Parts: sequence; structure tokens; C-alpha cells
Amino acid sequence: MAGPTIPANSGYNIAIENVRKKEFPMLEGEIYLDHAGTTLYPKSLMDRFAREMTSNLFGNPHSASASSQRSLVRIEDIRLRVLQFFNADPDEFDLVFVVNATAGIKLVMEAMRAQPGGFDYAYHQSSHTSLVGVREEARKSTCLSNDQVESWLAGSCPFGNSGGDGPILFAYPAHSNMDGRRLPLTWAGKVRSASDRKTFTLLDAAAFVSTSPLDLGCSETAPDFTVLSLYKIFGFPDLGALIIRRQAQDVFMSRRYFGGGTVDMVVCVKEQWHAPKSQFSHERLEDGTLPIHNIIALDAALDVHSQLFGSMTDVADHTLFLAKRLYDGLKELRHGNGEPVCVVYSSDPKPKTDKMGNGPVVAFNIRNSLGVWISLAEVEKLASLKHFHIRTGGLCNPGGIATALGLEPWEMKQNFSSGFRCGTDNDIMCGKPTGVIRASLGAMSTISDVDSFVNFVSEFYRDELIPSPQQQNQLVHSSVQAPLRVAAITVYPIKSCGGFKVPEGVDWVVRPEGLAWDREWCLVHGGSGQALSQKRIPRMALIRPSLDFERGELRVTYVGPSTTIPQHLPREITVPLSKNPTVFASSSSSSSSSSSSSSSSSSSFRPMSSRVCGEEILVQTYASPEINDFFSAVLGVPCVLARFPASGQGKSMRHAKAHLQKHQLPPPPPKKVISLRIPGSFPETTMEALPPSPPDSDSDEVTKQQPRILLSNESPILAITLASLDALNKEIQARGGDSVSPAVFRANVILDCASSSSSSSSEEVVEPYAEDSWSTLQIGNERHEFAMLGSCRRCHMVCINQETAVKSEEPFVTLSKTRRFDGKVFFGTHMAYSSSPASDSTTTATTAAKPAAQFPTIRVGDIAVPNS
Repeated sequence: MAGPTIPANSGYNIAIENVRKKEFPMLEGEIYLDHAGTTLYPKSLMDRFAREMTSNLFGNPHSASASSQRSLVRIEDIRLRVLQFFNADPDEFDLVFVVNATAGIKLVMEAMRAQPGGFDYAYHQSSHTSLVGVREEARKSTCLSNDQVESWLAGSCPFGNSGGDGPILFAYPAHSNMDGRRLPLTWAGKVRSASDRKTFTLLDAAAFVSTSPLDLGCSETAPDFTVLSLYKIFGFPDLGALIIRRQAQDVFMSRRYFGGGTVDMVVCVKEQWHAPKSQFSHERLEDGTLPIHNIIALDAALDVHSQLFGSMTDVADHTLFLAKRLYDGLKELRHGNGEPVCVVYSSDPKPKTDKMGNGPVVAFNIRNSLGVWISLAEVEKLASLKHFHIRTGGLCNPGGIATALGLEPWEMKQNFSSGFRCGTDNDIMCGKPTGVIRASLGAMSTISDVDSFVNFVSEFYRDELIPSPQQQNQLVHSSVQAPLRVAAITVYPIKSCGGFKVPEGVDWVVRPEGLAWDREWCLVHGGSGQALSQKRIPRMALIRPSLDFERGELRVTYVGPSTTIPQHLPREITVPLSKNPTVFASSSSSSSSSSSSSSSSSSSFRPMSSRVCGEEILVQTYASPEINDFFSAVLGVPCVLARFPASGQGKSMRHAKAHLQKHQLPPPPPKKVISLRIPGSFPETTMEALPPSPPDSDSDEVTKQQPRILLSNESPILAITLASLDALNKEIQARGGDSVSPAVFRANVILDCASSSSSSSSEEVVEPYAEDSWSTLQIGNERHEFAMLGSCRRCHMVCINQETAVKSEEPFVTLSKTRRFDGKVFFGTHMAYSSSPASDSTTTATTAAKPAAQFPTIRVGDIAVPNS
């Protein structure tokens, strides 16, 4: 099949397609579109670096040995090469090696902070968070738009005439890391000329230089300070640089701190005096030993980059051609009703025609045909399963995000108060997105990468019109419900590990927090304290807990490959079910030795701070090395077992977050209907106005009224029906996939039709997804009532086979086409036990302390009767 036609003067580097497989084997089956975060390193670069490291001896450059002097010479040669890469005359500029662009910004900030009387700070609204943070050290600060900068150039200083004689620092990005919009490089020189006060300029070139040439040939118009991250150009090494205009270097004379290698003499006995090195700025600012090997790797990086991609002008032409193709492809996508699929925030790149243009970045959001925003988290989950690497969220660019999305300060503060945090799934607040989707291109990107991504957005998010007005597949909102039976009950004692199936004939206690023993334990990272999850560690599925009530033990078995766990460690351990405080880590004694039993340690337990689903909690960690070494070895992650028992208070207590979703509300009166087939939505959804769903906020005021939970994500109990699973599997098989087990949904209760007879009337058939419309569910002869709390929002953890721990695309991909509503994917339903009025008068803490006999019980085979 012939590829796309490429104009001869397009700038596209067709040779890249021939070197990709050899130079970037890590891209096999993957599509990387996050070059604004970091670009990729070619194999030949890593091979050359490895050869250099194994064939040369490099010492600490602060010594006089031959190996040390070899390092010193190479470092200074490479420093000159990097300056030449940016056409910077070493007589006019100096270069300081730093960890990254942010470290360079901090060096400038430290120098400005040390100025007598401090400094005033102005920064552009498109600045990265690292530039914004400088304002906390300034005497005064202000955030400027393009028009305000131009007003400054016309003579209107943003600080007026009240700033005194102190210096001003003006910082801005050459290229927004959020949407790729480019700002005039000439601002640096013009602002200096337009200001009556001493003004320094700081250019954040990190995003710009990754794909574009930066020319510092004219020192009179160049920025005083330019920061950049070299790994964004070359992929490796992890290194940054601060380029200083020598006319501005005196500002660093006021910097107070000095480190090893930056001074010629230090007196500290009886007197305190030191003499800084004074010949070059980098001698005073490169504190301690430089990252020698990273700098030496930079020499190879410069060579290999030129060999593979040509000049930076060639890279710019190549990436702008692709950016234009991506921009046009996303802008042209239309739903069946003519509405655009994407809201694009980047400007048209217009390669070779627009002096400023846009960098090779396209920032956008997605709306369905009804105008509903699609959750960023849902897009990233699906993109990850389809092997696309993109970035979503605020992108560390608060001003750019606020401007693009029209977010006022009060709205952002309100979102924060409502539970929004960086990195959370709750990314649509009060009807507005809180971030964007960003696809960014690099030197090794290809047309295939761009076209594949546009096709992905089209396949999953473009809604097509259906001429038939039939609505037989709409959600069921019927008051008549077929009886069901409890087909299976499963508890998951350790969060994200395997489940324990309740045997038939066993009555299982239902507590206010959920089924007894469900998600009472978790594994927490030994360093960060973060609760571990299958989403990041699929192997957790191979840890199988079982409850042994006769022995009073939680028996934990690892069923994975024997090569995973060292021979001296067992494949099975036991944990006491009792809440004896002596088994937990204490505040006054160290962990017992490995030869001692876990119950031999003594003293009061010490709670540990952990995080579950973004929520800070206090857990009790186990002291036994035998227990913790077992889990650490099995998972290859340093971790400890922790318990989160019921009846806690404060951070030892959590509440459910589930709520009814928009699609579960009764339909409004009939209106004029446009029937749509929405890939990624419920079949035959109508364009009728529905009241908005409450936000998915884990700090909503309503949360305090919700039932308690232990370590489950959202609710006390999760249920699914086999009718819904059968319908889903038919969709998967129709798309050529394999059916999935109910185990992937990790439900506590699995419900099936009460009658398995083929002669059952059609009225007794359980409709797929009928649970969406249930309000309550009564289970067992005692008719214990459970309140339905809303549909369960799904992530790609459902794609992990619970028997093998192997991750695949299904069922999330099919769910995204058949069970997405309001931009989110759902399957299963949350529920909680509804206590009787007599029990309601008792506090949950008291209830939780009652004997088990006073709690309701359910068992496999119980009849379940839903009500709408």
C-alpha cells in the first residue's frame, strides 16, 4: 500500500523512517508523542557512550592526576561545543552546567534575591511553573500578557515609578510548553532598552530548543540568562545548562552560597573569609563535582544528533511539517451533527510562512457531539492501552491553562476546595476541564505517528449519526425487575491483590464499611508510603490471600514464577487476623530479627502516613521482616504490609465517594430526538437536556454523609451482573477479541438470573445494565436492603488478567465504545448496606464494635430483588 504523498519542499525528513527501527528499537509497537517532556535517545548514542566509558579512565576534575585532567579538558571542550551549538561567542557568553532548566532558574533567582534591597519580578502568563515560583522570592511580582509586555516596551513599566533603584527581572518562555505558542526572542533586548531601571531578562528556552535553532549570535539583543534542558534535545544525557551574557554576570557576585570547587581560598578557623574564583562565571556557580560522565556523554550526543537528523533547522522543518499535519487532522474531525470533535488551543503552525508560528505541539480537548467534555484521565487511560504516549493535565503551566480554558482565580480555588489536585482523575469541574491533552513531536517522529493518533481520536471519540430513531437500546428505567440470585461473593483482604471466594453455604457478615475482611490490608511503598496498586504493579494479582478462621490467620500465597522469589524465602506466609498491637511497627523499638516471630516485638504501635486514591490516611504497619521481605521479594518493590481497621477516626477513617451518574437518572419527558451512535457512549443516546452529574470529588461536603469504607476505592461494596458481562463479551467478540472473566472487575457480589431454566418467560430475563436504574437491592430471606450508590467508573486495571497478571487492551477498549457516558467509562454498580431505622440511631463506631451476629449476613445462592 502506497504511503502518503509528500511535497518535495515540505521539510519532512523521509530518512527518519529508515533509521527508526535500528536507532529506536524501544518504539516497536509504541507511538511516542511526549517529546515536550523529553525526547528519545538513539541506540548509537548509548553504544558510543558505553564504549567511551569502558575504554577511558575519567577522574574527578578537581584533582591533578592524569585521569582527572583528562576529565577537565573534555569538560571545557564540550562547554565550548555547546556554546557554539547556540552560536554563542565564548567571549560574550559563559555556560554553566546544571541538572536541568529549573536548576538554572534557581541559580538566577538566588543571585537576584541577594541584591541589596531585593528585586522586582515580571513573568509572562505562559511561563512554566518553575518560572512562576521565582515570584515568592521577589519584593514585588506581576504576571503579564502579550499586550502588557508590548505596553512595557512602549514605556509603561509594570511596576510604575515606585520601585526605587532595585533591579527588575523579566522572565518568559521562548515557546510555551503547554500549547507551543512562540513569543518574540527580541523581547529580551527590547525590555532592557525600554526600562529606566536596571533590568535583567531570563529566557526559558527548554521547550524551544528541543526542535528549533537558538541563535545567540548578537549579545546586545540576547537574553541575560538562558536556561535549557539538554535531554529535551538529545534524549540523553540528563543535563541542563544556564547560558550567561557576560555583561550581566556581575549579578552573581552577590550570591552568598559557595560550594566545593568554586573558591580559591576559605578561612574558617578564628576568622570567616573566602575568595571566590573570578575568571569565569561557571567557576563560581558549578558547586561541587560536576556530573562528569553526563557531560562527556554530551559530546557523543552532539555528534550522533547531527549525523541522524542534520541541523536544528532541518529538525525544525521536519517537526513543523508534522505539527501542521496533526493540527489540521484534529481540527478537521467532525461529529455526525457537524460539531467539532476537538477544541484546539494551539495556533496554526504554518511552516515557513509565519515568522512566529507555533512549535511542534498541539494542545486540545475533546467534546462529544452533545458538547460534553471528555475526561482527560479517560483519554489517557485509553491512549495508554493503545500504546500512545501523550501528556494530559495542567502541564506545569498554570497561566497558560487558565487563559486557554477561561478559568478565573476563584474557579481554580473553588476546584481546589472541591478536591481537585494535580494528577487526580477528577478533571472536569463545574462543567469545565481543568487541563488539556498535549501531543508533541520530535526529530524522530513520523507521518505514521501523526496519522495513527488522528485515527485513534476519530475511532473512539467521533460520533456518527444513525438514521434510525429507534431507542430500544437506551438505558432501562423500569419499575419491574426480574429476580436474581447471588452467584458469587468475593472479598479482597489485601487491596489490589487476589480475591478470596466465599464458599457456598457460608453466611458472610456485611458491615457498614462493606463485606467483612474486605480490603482491610494494603501494601505500602517502603519509601513514599503510597499504597501499591495493580495499575502499576500487575503482579499483585498473583498474591492470593485466604482466610483461615480456625487458625485465626490470613494465609498469603504467591502463585507466580518460582524464579521471582529467592530460594531462602517461603512462597506462603501467614498473618494473624487479630488486631494485637504487638505485631505492628512500634515507636520505641526496632523491628524484630528475622529469626523471631512477628508476635515477639513489643511496645505501642506507630501509625504510618499513606495515600490511597489521592487521600491521606493513617495505617498500622507490620514489624515482621518475614512478612515484609516476602512481599518485597515477590513484587520487586520495597514495601511493608499495613492494616486499616474499621472504627478509626480522623485520617484513620474514610467515606464512600460513589454517586449516581447522569445516565442513571430517569429520562425527562420526550422531546425532539436526534438519534446518535456514539462510539464510547451508551447505544442510542438522545440529545435531551439532562441535569449535570455531581462532580467526582473526594472532598465534597456530601462525602461526609456517605457510608464509611476501608481501603476500597469508592464504596463499601461493588456488584456486577452476568447479564451485563455477557452483553459486553458479545461486543468484544464481535470486534475479534476474547471474552473476559468476571474476575477482572474485582466485584464483591456477582448477580445472575434467579432462574436458569430455558423456559423462563421474557419478563424474567435480566436486561444487560439494568443495574444502572436500580435504587435498592434486597438480598436473602431477611430481605436485607442495600442502597445503590451509582455506577462504577473504570480504569485500565480491568485489563489485567487476574489469573496470569498479563495486561491486554480488553475490556477497557470495548467499554470505551459502549459504556462511556459524560466522558467517563462505567461498568458495575456501587452499593452499601442500608441499616434499619433502629440501627440508624447508633453511631457507626458503636455499630462497628457490635458482635458479628448483630450484623446482616448474605450467602451464595441468596435471592436478590432489585427495585428502581
